[in-house]
Amino acid sequence: MAEMGLYKTKSKHYIDTYYQITIINIFILSLITSSSMASSSSSVDFSTAILIRVDQSGKGDFNNIQEAIDSIPPNLNNSQLYFIWVKPGVYREKVVIPADKPYITLSGTKASTTVLIWSDGEDILESPTLTVFASDFVCRFLTIQNKFGTAGQAVALRVAADNAAFYGCVITSYQDTLLDDNGNHYFKNCYIEGATDFICGSASSLYEKCHLHSLSPNNGSMTAQMRSSATDKSGFSFLGCKLTGTGSTYLGRPWGAYSRVVFAYSFFSDVVAPQGWNEWGDSSKNNTVYYGEYKCYGPGADRRERVKWSKQLSDEEATVFMSKDFIGGKDWLRPAPSHFKAALKSNPKE
Repeated sequence: MAEMGLYKTKSKHYIDTYYQITIINIFILSLITSSSMASSSSSVDFSTAILIRVDQSGKGDFNNIQEAIDSIPPNLNNSQLYFIWVKPGVYREKVVIPADKPYITLSGTKASTTVLIWSDGEDILESPTLTVFASDFVCRFLTIQNKFGTAGQAVALRVAADNAAFYGCVITSYQDTLLDDNGNHYFKNCYIEGATDFICGSASSLYEKCHLHSLSPNNGSMTAQMRSSATDKSGFSFLGCKLTGTGSTYLGRPWGAYSRVVFAYSFFSDVVAPQGWNEWGDSSKNNTVYYGEYKCYGPGADRRERVKWSKQLSDEEATVFMSKDFIGGKDWLRPAPSHFKAALKSNPKE
């Protein structure tokens, strides 16, 4: 149980910092953009984007990813899509997408050959290799790694903005790999690897056809969702996913008292502990958490030894978690652009 005790002080530290920093960032963004979102988002031409190329060989517009992001002007009127195409290579940098730059797509060529890597740890908010503060962000075919190791919190990806989607990405670390912080998010065909609470946060997220791989030697946890009240709409839904790993792991444990996580139509290898879910040392949360399974299969899906406070969902109960409506996705998910135009360079290379 040593691994399960790593975060006894995690909630207080995170919540204090979260409300002092994260909510301030999101609140500021909402003040700036909320008045323009409704009227302007419908006018965005989703078929066409300004193309910015990142290539370490020097044949692109920029040699690293952050330079490409910094080149994009604040886009508070949401009138233009930007598509950053990252050529194959290992990019050793910490990247931040600022809140005033919505509608960016960051795309590798293939996740196996396009790698963003950094090594930082011990602070859940400062360690991420990639941090997303901008709304309407899309990431495709990119590997995002934090190589800090097993010594503490080490976030690979932090998503602290509304309307973010990730397709075909590989996200790896050990502790708190994916800080699915807040907002509505969508992950499809992604590979997510870690050991302790490696998908955590208070977002509303749908994970479709994703592969979750646990590195925990004993009693780790795949999720630590942070829903804080019965009226909070947040939660993690895993649809058609695959769960594998070494050792044993729980499906989740409650970071927040009303933590909500559902797995549907997913394959559970024998890495899933028979109890399925862990109360994180606080049995009072057993009456408020919402942990459900629906038509999952595989050796780890046997519910005979599951904790009694988890649920085998009915058809009606499961329906709400198996649609993009769970994240309001029909209103904001967009296809990849089909047409591109070159960016205007204010400072051309000599």
